[in-house]
Amino acid sequence: MANTYTLISSVTVGSGGTTSIAFSSIPATYTDLVLVLSLRQDQTAANDGQIPAIQFNGSSSNFSSRTLRGTGSAASSFSAITNILTYGSDPSDFTSNTFANTQVYIPNYTSSNNKSFSLDGVTENNATNAQAALQANLWSQTAAITSITLTPFIGGAAVFVQYSTAYLYGISNA
Repeated sequence: MANTYTLISSVTVGSGGTTSIAFSSIPATYTDLVLVLSLRQDQTAANDGQIPAIQFNGSSSNFSSRTLRGTGSAASSFSAITNILTYGSDPSDFTSNTFANTQVYIPNYTSSNNKSFSLDGVTENNATNAQAALQANLWSQTAAITSITLTPFIGGAAVFVQYSTAYLYGISNA
């Protein structure tokens, strides 16, 4: 059971947006990490505006995932070999000024084992196209996680828009 959540760092995106959100020099003094995200991109859902990507220690390779998602009218699941965070961001064609809400839990981030992590996220939309997802992920690397970077999935000119936020917490277990 978690004893303490300690805010390591937070980012609030300013005017003009940003092409990435980064947390570097993550201390090795905690048991687990939690990312709490409220994100929106400037791309439409058709351009994958609801999907940010994650990197650990600058790496976007050796990731795999299993996702269960629901739309309010249907459910589906799929596996992928990718570093995307399914439905971790609201696209620009969803209800104005709404942001997806996502939590990413990373246990044992300093261990010498491969790193498993989970996602629980929802997009926000006053229409039938809202999404909810649970995602189990694996980063097949044994290095301790010392940095985390989030980028819009399609990269390039895509940005996280103003007021998007990301909070990184360290958890100390008894």
